[in-house]
This record gives sequence, C-alpha cells and structure tokens, in this order.
Amino acid sequence: MPADAADKALVARIRSGEADAWQECIDRFEGRLIAFVVSRLGNRASAEDVVQETFVGFLTSLPNYDDNTPLESFLFAIAAHKLTDVLRREGRRPTLPLMADESHASAHQPPARSRVASSMARSRERKSQEESVVADCLQGLIDQWLRSGEFERLKCMELLFVQGRANKEAAARLGISEQAVANHKHFVVSKLKDAGRLARVKDFDLTALGITE
Repeated sequence: MPADAADKALVARIRSGEADAWQECIDRFEGRLIAFVVSRLGNRASAEDVVQETFVGFLTSLPNYDDNTPLESFLFAIAAHKLTDVLRREGRRPTLPLMADESHASAHQPPARSRVASSMARSRERKSQEESVVADCLQGLIDQWLRSGEFERLKCMELLFVQGRANKEAAARLGISEQAVANHKHFVVSKLKDAGRLARVKDFDLTALGITE
C-alpha cells in the first residue's frame, strides 16, 4: 500500500527540520514499535533502546527514503533490523553469573585456578561497567539531540558508532566536511570521557569498547 498524503507531509516537515514534526512522528509510532519489540525481546527497557535506535536509523536513512513507501512499514523494517542485531549479539554473549554465590565464598585464599577465574570475572565486570557508562551517556545525548533537533549530529553518530563508518565516508553520506564529522566525534568522545570520570571508573578505556577519536 503506498504512503498516504499524511505520511508524505510529515516526512517533508521532518526533512525541513521542524522539531514539532519529529515529535509528532515519535508520538504516532513509538507505542506500536515498542509493543512490537517487547513481544520479541520480552524486556521493556531493551525494547525502548531498540526503538530509540530505530528512530535514529530513520533519520540517518531519510535521504534515501522513498516517499511512496508507507512510513509505518519503513520504521518497522528498521526496527526489525535493529532487533535482529540485538538477538544476534545476545546469542554471541550468553549471560554469565559473575556475581553468583559471592557472599558465600570462603575466607581462605582460593587456589590458582579459582584466582584466574576471579580475575576474569572482575575483567568482565569492569567491561560491563564501562559499557553501562557509555550507554547511559549516549542515551542522554540522543535524547537531548532529539529534543533540540540536532539531526546532523545524530546521523553522524549513527554512521560512526553504530555502522562503523570512517570519518570520510560519514562526511560523504551526510554532505558535510570531514572536519565537521571530526568535530561531532570529538564532542561525543569528550562527553563519554567526562562520564567515565564522573562515574569514577578507573582507567576508563573507550578504545576497548571500539570507540576512538
């Protein structure tokens, strides 16, 4: 079924940079998208993250959006793609009971093999803490950019951090200079480093999470 006039008008307003149009899009589709993702993941918080990524993905792909495609179908296709990525990641990263039975550990020094396992657990716990700090910081930045209509920065971060594009490719896709991309990236990396300091994460290492300046 082709897109109706309301879809086309809404997309045109979003393209023109109207913040009210973007909020209207979120109000119209967010609930249905969350319900769809929750039915697959069974986790409301994770579903909200996927839907947030869906809207960012929509902004990134907006230049290539075919106005004859129903907006709802387009958004649900992006959500399905993001959902697949989440399920694939979960399949590669089974949950590890890192803290299980810790309160019942004996007071004596564990044998060498146990000490190695303990070190591995602490390493995983540290990485989990770092990932949590990054996720919380990025979520706050994304919410801020959506409210203020900073769509260029949103699209840039989607290309760099989600799709793993190089600065040069991101600049070409967005029609901006490489310096502008570098400036956007430096801003975000600085915010992430500040978040790590505020969270008092010792030797906070963004490169270990695949984020470099």
